Amino acid sequence: MVAVLQGFWLIAVVIAVGWFIAHTKLFGREGQQMLARLTFWVGSPALLFLVVADADAAVLFSGFLFATLAGVFVTAGLYLLLARLVLRRPLSHAVMGGMSVSYVNANNLGVPIAVYVLGDASWAAPILLMQLLLLQPMWLAALDATGRGTVSVRRLVLSPITNPLTIGSLLGLVVALTGVELPAMVREPVDLIGGLAIPCMLLAFGISLRLSPLPTGRGTLAELSAMVLLKLAVMPAVTWLVAGPVLGLSTPEVLGAVVMASLPTAQNVFILAVAYRKGETLARDSVFATTFLAMPAMLLVVVLMGVG
Repeated sequence: MVAVLQGFWLIAVVIAVGWFIAHTKLFGREGQQMLARLTFWVGSPALLFLVVADADAAVLFSGFLFATLAGVFVTAGLYLLLARLVLRRPLSHAVMGGMSVSYVNANNLGVPIAVYVLGDASWAAPILLMQLLLLQPMWLAALDATGRGTVSVRRLVLSPITNPLTIGSLLGLVVALTGVELPAMVREPVDLIGGLAIPCMLLAFGISLRLSPLPTGRGTLAELSAMVLLKLAVMPAVTWLVAGPVLGLSTPEVLGAVVMASLPTAQNVFILAVAYRKGETLARDSVFATTFLAMPAMLLVVVLMGVG
């Protein structure tokens, strides 16, 4: 438990530094965007390449991934039913809400938490691959269909292969599946560049917390509360049920799956909401609320699972 608390503390301190440098106006929006671009285009692809390359291929396509998928689809399905049948929300609004409760911040927070709390960055690899290769194209298709009435095949095809995170992950997957041993002259520069990713992403995340607007309350409190409950309670619970009692995975696998399922809504959900002009307030408030509550939720998961 001490090691877990130290991991959470380390992450919280770096995020707090990001918040502080934004509060003192040392870094603003431009600084946040610079850190985000550096992470997205340079640091994270290198880090994900090594994370996936070093990951056990059996874990990447195992019950761990199946339990994660179960949590994602059950949670998204419950929200869609609630939004359409109970709250009577428009279909485009429901789609954005479904994405908000099922698409987790696997990069900016998932990788650091996997490293410092779970002790192995490879725990983030399956959910990263699943989101980049399956969920992102799926939600883009749904947004296209609800917003334009048609699905952009070109967007679906180009989305994965133009995303640097996907490219880095797929190259790493090739290494993992083939068992190629990377020579030091290749691995060491990539390792050095990948070292940029975690501190930069946490600092940028802290800056965004300080600069992001507070929830306005224009969306109903009941809907936002339901979304937070689905994201931070139902999704981890379903993942635990499938990973533990149903599949009988080992304790580290169950813990890894449940902690990853407890991650907050990814910030790029809000970016997509702005791009499509659908559910912007809903997406923003979901990101804001789940981000502030995710750390306590994950700590509670660790305590309830009795990790020493």
